[in-house]
Amino acid sequence: MFSKACEYGIRASIFIATKSSKGIRVGIKDVAKEIDSPEPFTAKIMQILTKNGIIHSAKGVGGGFEVSNEAVKSIKLIQIVDAIDGNKIYSGCGIGLKECSEQHPCPVHHEFKKIRGLLLEMLTKTTLEQLASDVKSGDFFLKTLNIND
Repeated sequence: MFSKACEYGIRASIFIATKSSKGIRVGIKDVAKEIDSPEPFTAKIMQILTKNGIIHSAKGVGGGFEVSNEAVKSIKLIQIVDAIDGNKIYSGCGIGLKECSEQHPCPVHHEFKKIRGLLLEMLTKTTLEQLASDVKSGDFFLKTLNIND
């Protein structure tokens, strides 16, 4: 449903928020490793998140990415999604038709409209703080487990 860049952006934001809550800034290598993303791709995503005021970047010795305690409480998941994927997810056709509307619906239009509404509600209500707290609790994870480990 989200682009790969958006998925990585959400995971990176959560990871950075968990570290920032402990007063730790993280570098691009750590972010890429934690979210299982190629480093150059992660760097581009971090530029978008920084440009949109979701993540703060500090340069120099002791620098890295962080999110303030105040910001983590107010940043909603929708801000991350909109920054990376835009708002097409809330209006696009469920099967990818260029034109799909109430007047000219695709076969899944009405059901997909309900799903989009629920998704929009979840993205609007969910804060970065909630997601970071879930991960810090140990009940939720940012990457899949390797069965061979």
